[in-house]
Amino acid sequence: MGRLIAAGYVLVVQAVALALVALVICTTPPPRPAELATFGMLAATAGTVIVATTVSINVRRQVRRNPWTLHIAYLATGILTLPPNLLVLLLLGPALHGVLDVRPGLQRWLFTTAATTIATFAARAVIGWSQPRWGPVLFVLAGAVLLMVRAVLVAAGLWLRNPGAPREDVLGEPIDVLLGIVAASLGGLLAVAVRAEPASALLAGPPLALLDLASQLPQWRRSAQRDGKTGLANAAHWDRLARAALARSRGRAQPAALLLLDLDHFKRVNDRIGHIAGDAVLAAVAVMLRGSVRREDVVGRFGGEEFVVLLPGADAEVACAVADRIRTSTAALSVPARDTHGRHRQLDDLTVSVGVATTHRFGYELGDLLAAADKALLAAKAAGRNAVILS
Repeated sequence: MGRLIAAGYVLVVQAVALALVALVICTTPPPRPAELATFGMLAATAGTVIVATTVSINVRRQVRRNPWTLHIAYLATGILTLPPNLLVLLLLGPALHGVLDVRPGLQRWLFTTAATTIATFAARAVIGWSQPRWGPVLFVLAGAVLLMVRAVLVAAGLWLRNPGAPREDVLGEPIDVLLGIVAASLGGLLAVAVRAEPASALLAGPPLALLDLASQLPQWRRSAQRDGKTGLANAAHWDRLARAALARSRGRAQPAALLLLDLDHFKRVNDRIGHIAGDAVLAAVAVMLRGSVRREDVVGRFGGEEFVVLLPGADAEVACAVADRIRTSTAALSVPARDTHGRHRQLDDLTVSVGVATTHRFGYELGDLLAAADKALLAAKAAGRNAVILS
């Protein structure tokens, strides 16, 4: 049901965007020569930057998660300087980006483009549809509407698709928000310049390219923090998150618990079926773990077939209940995979052993909790596996 609601929402957003485009094309009078000159310079600059940066990054086989800061910058300029029908043409920039960059999923790209289209026309409407009014307050208002409407539409779609997703995956991180504000601000400054002299848009090429490159920084940081096979926090990043969570629990005099998990006989999967099948199992377990814990719990891949979960606010009883839920959920998994001969296999005999340690007994030092949980995990293995042991 959730997926149907999410799909319906996406279709509604796309339909509204198409209806707005059709309305604008049918009702807006032809642009004046000066407006065409401004559009030509702005489109030439934005198009050159899109082609240059996208092709360059694809050649180096790098992946960008968020190229939209570039589009926000020149769209903000267009909102302040162009008639609505030329804004429609300017919105072909994201389409050009989607054609050149083959990596983003088509459906997600279409949805984000539709959300950006609605946000662009909403921003234009609040400052004057036929003839935009100028002034610092209106510049700020237009930028705020562009960013907020787009953010709300996209975030709602992401949340409907996955209500349990981490907040930063839905709303973005602070640096994503900051880059959006910088992009809208650059668009406002560029609007002032091109209103006086359309050819000054050409000077915006290097700043736009730099902004596009800066939009990669959050992705590089996230890549350095996430395990490539599971999407969970890697060991180093989990360590930082766990220490911070333990410090908060200590300051609030709240309990916490740590779970150390090890997939039983995982080496058999790699040896008998293949490492690709093993990777599919790791990814399936990661998805299961996210669905078995709370939003505030800290989940990571500890290494190999080991996972680790920190449960702030959990006492021994709660921690053991969560661990047993994870154990039973693992046993219920059925993971589709391919073996080394390319044949489809269904892996449904997975089990996990879990060691549990609590701050009530071992204190708030992460090293002590890990050592205690590891000892309990060894005991669970010795007890026959597929077990939960509290240290």
